[in-house]
Amino acid sequence: MHESVLLTESINYLNLNTKSIVVDCTLGYAGHSSQILKQIPNGFLYAFDQDKEAIIQSDKKLKAIRDNYEIINTNFVNLKEEIKKRTDNVDGILFDLGVSSPQLDEDYRGFSFHKDAFLDMRMNQDQKLRAYDIVNDYSKENLIRIFKEYGEEKYASSIAEGIVRERGKKNIETTLELANIIKENVPLKYRRKGHPARKVFQAIRIEVNNELNVFEKALKDALDLINIGGRVCVITFHSLEDKICKQIFNEVSTVPKELRSLPVIPDKYKPKFKVIANIKPTKEEIEKNNRSRSARLRVIERSL
Repeated sequence: MHESVLLTESINYLNLNTKSIVVDCTLGYAGHSSQILKQIPNGFLYAFDQDKEAIIQSDKKLKAIRDNYEIINTNFVNLKEEIKKRTDNVDGILFDLGVSSPQLDEDYRGFSFHKDAFLDMRMNQDQKLRAYDIVNDYSKENLIRIFKEYGEEKYASSIAEGIVRERGKKNIETTLELANIIKENVPLKYRRKGHPARKVFQAIRIEVNNELNVFEKALKDALDLINIGGRVCVITFHSLEDKICKQIFNEVSTVPKELRSLPVIPDKYKPKFKVIANIKPTKEEIEKNNRSRSARLRVIERSL
């Protein structure tokens, strides 16, 4: 069963009232959306997802609560364009950037290195690029780049060399084949620290779904859409996403460095946002749900 991470905290920090207009950029299996909908009987919820299976399940769940919502079946990279068609009034926006447990748990989706499946990893099953294409077609240099950049993997070179060597014999087709190749191309001591495939699988998933570029654009668009007094809440699960979020929040909530020594800051340079929170899950939540251990919630509010 999927458990939403930092559920209570993120809903509380959205600071909703009964009439709030809210956007959940990452509907998933409606963990956060269900709680939001319960709090806005006279408001409206727009929820984005590109995973058709998640949408079917979530629609049933939300219908059982009330009908003041719309599910938008597209990647949240289209956030601004889709919301502008519908409203100019947004009080809260939520991003939960974790891969939902059902996606990880369904063997055939190819997200997990624990289960044997075709190398897929697409959030949007209609797109062409799959993990299989990356593993079998990317050059060694390109594989090293994504493993280093998106996985922060210190054995990126030896893993990429191993992949290129093995695919020279035959195409690498499944998650367990890939996980074994990774295991064979890292030192024994590294294997003892946890599964050595974790970072590489993360890197491939990010590349398949263009996650970091999409998130950066969508977060900037979210800040443009939000009302004065409205809040944007972001739950990240690894340092790369968190770095993007922190950097963007810092940019919009601080006075430009070169103007900080001025006795009076001109209005047009005053920050439009203030950072509200930066929190991690409690010890109790981590014990209950191990997937929450790397999560972080950042919250920002529009003030001007």
